[in-house]
Amino acid sequence: MPGMILGGRYQVQDKIGTGGMATVYRGLDEVLGRTVAIKTMLPQYASDPSFAARFKQEAQAAAALQSPYIVSVYDWGKDADTYYIVMEYLRGTDLKSGIRKHGALDCKKVAQIGSQIAQALSVAHRHDIIHRDIKPQNIMVQPDGNIKVMDFGIARAKNSHLTQDNSVLGTAHYVSPEQTQGKELGPTTDIYSLGIVMYEAATGQVPFQGDDAITVALKQVNEQPKPPSQLNPAVDPSLESIILKCMQKDPAARFQTADELYRTLRDYLAGRMQAVNSATSMLPAQPTSKIESGAGVKPVTGGTASMPRVERTNRYRAQSATEQAAEESAARERRHRRNVVLGVLGAIVAIGLVVFAVVTVLGSGTQNKEVPHLLGMTLEEAQQAVESEGFAIGDVGEGYSSEYPEGQIYEQSPNATRMMPEGTKINIRISNGEAPVEQVEVPDLTNMTPEDAEKALTDRGLLPRNGGERESDEIEAGKVCEQDKKGGEKANAGSTITYYVSSGASTATIPDVIGSYWEDAQTTLSESDGKFVISTRWQYSSTYEQGQVFDVDPGVGTEASVGSTVTIYISNGPEPSEPVTVPSVIGMKYSNAYNTLTSLGFQVSLATGSSYDGEVIDQSVTGSAPEGTSIVLTTQSQQGSGNGDTATDTPEEG
Repeated sequence: MPGMILGGRYQVQDKIGTGGMATVYRGLDEVLGRTVAIKTMLPQYASDPSFAARFKQEAQAAAALQSPYIVSVYDWGKDADTYYIVMEYLRGTDLKSGIRKHGALDCKKVAQIGSQIAQALSVAHRHDIIHRDIKPQNIMVQPDGNIKVMDFGIARAKNSHLTQDNSVLGTAHYVSPEQTQGKELGPTTDIYSLGIVMYEAATGQVPFQGDDAITVALKQVNEQPKPPSQLNPAVDPSLESIILKCMQKDPAARFQTADELYRTLRDYLAGRMQAVNSATSMLPAQPTSKIESGAGVKPVTGGTASMPRVERTNRYRAQSATEQAAEESAARERRHRRNVVLGVLGAIVAIGLVVFAVVTVLGSGTQNKEVPHLLGMTLEEAQQAVESEGFAIGDVGEGYSSEYPEGQIYEQSPNATRMMPEGTKINIRISNGEAPVEQVEVPDLTNMTPEDAEKALTDRGLLPRNGGERESDEIEAGKVCEQDKKGGEKANAGSTITYYVSSGASTATIPDVIGSYWEDAQTTLSESDGKFVISTRWQYSSTYEQGQVFDVDPGVGTEASVGSTVTIYISNGPEPSEPVTVPSVIGMKYSNAYNTLTSLGFQVSLATGSSYDGEVIDQSVTGSAPEGTSIVLTTQSQQGSGNGDTATDTPEEG
């Protein structure tokens, strides 16, 4: 494959990964000149006509997904017998490798990752795309700490079955109970898988383990997970309750939308624990086989229950001999059922049918009726509606709702239209109106490292997002130089704050201002693209007039950092000579006085009314004066020469 050109523009380079159904290569888009990731389907999938049809449809849909938390799909196609997808090239590592390397993550990081995945799922679900294969191997953690969800569309295009190979065993750890049973899937199947991803991130291990995919899948259907705090005491009860609600066996008992899960995780990160407790207060028990009373679920008449608050403790209640015997009997029954499935039906295709049959035959014989729709009703209206249909009101809770006004029911469990035994209690929650928006002060992230900036934001209950690099003339490379909401401003708790990291100062060419007068030179330098800081130096110059620029440091045409200092040297005119002593010429003949002074570099002239042949009686300058100074001499008029003419010319010698 390396060296091939796919689609006439994508050059395949080195291999960077291999999965259960595709090989990924680094590549080059020769048209746009950018690095891309090219995923090529394995031959056994490419030769399947039904896969090819699904692949085309789902690749087109995945390419339409736009989210900062979804890997971008640029193009797709078929070249000869090779199906390929061209995607955004990501740097980083997958979440599974990160957990293996670092172990359990802290609660805030788990919630941050979960909220970003939930936002990605929300976008996909609005496009009617169910991922079906959410697992940490498909979550790429980028260098800035943000995540990208991969393989949208491909997961739906492939028609995977539970087999003994390692790739499917890995998937079985995250598959939902309804997916195992071959039932119709909706958004809640992705929410279940996301719950397991958060469970693993919080504890360092998956909730259900086994020697093969079938064993693990059976546990997904039949067993309740250990509360995460029993595996990692650092997991706090609020995050634990969110994770466990995601992992409810009954899809109707989970968060119903990815948006709902995102809002709850946002409340958790913002410290609004009342809202979190309200969102997770009713966790119904699951109608799965052989779940004994006392195994973590409190039974309630009618088949629903409330999940007890999980206490953080490492102490376990001692089991009685009766309980131990019952547990061993149940374990033997599960092993027997698994062996029957493995031996009779080949252990691959029929697992869904077997489990479905087991669940189906658990009915009590009571007549099932359709649960009425209670949302939007008052408590009194709901009581009349459920009693007329043969049901009863169960637990009544309260909480905030942006959709339903105060006093109206905004949530019910079981959901409307479900078929439930007559007499089942329906738990409801009544709206207290829209939740008050908590305002927090945005910290000033300037000059922080990205790690410190993210901690400062999460400590305030805000979600950080790295917006990438930007040039900065003031902030050194690698530090935060800009944020979309300034420090000190107020923001809604749980909202996202985008920050940008400095790539260093930009540079500009110093323009030619030699010969310009200094005011013009300053304007040119300070208003040019460079926007330099100007420093002035005045020096004598015999070449340039006073006020003209005769030199620049750094030199004209030099590349200098924007905002750096540029020194301009301005002419103060020619440098003056040292003062010369002016001798007294009074009493001398004018011609002698003239020769004496001009020999010293002075300029000599004769006062009006004076004669050239008279004696000097006065001189305009005495003491000392610079060379070139003009000195006016006055002489006493001689008989016959006082004609009143002005004589300023030099006398003729000889």
